[in-house]
Amino acid sequence: MDRGVIIYEDFCMNCHLVDGEGVENVIPPLALSDFLMKNREESLKVVKFGQSGKIVVNGKTYNGTMTAMGLTGQEIADVMNYITNSFGNSNAIKFTEQEVLKIEK
Repeated sequence: MDRGVIIYEDFCMNCHLVDGEGVENVIPPLALSDFLMKNREESLKVVKFGQSGKIVVNGKTYNGTMTAMGLTGQEIADVMNYITNSFGNSNAIKFTEQEVLKIEK
């Protein structure tokens, strides 16, 4: 998970903050995120391709843009494994590079 920490710090932390809390009403939280934990494929799509428009996280609607960071499949798997096992999240099923590569828009 060390690679995931480095990727998070380099690509995610500026917006989602050091604790994964995001910015209220602007940037959705990753901490204790119902969207992240219940929407595996959609979560991967957001990281792989970016997100524009409405998204509901923990009962709050966010309407913004997250650009794709240009990460490799392995980097996406690593950062998702870190995020889904940090900030109060717990995920027993590891993300893999092969899973990420199969995701299409």
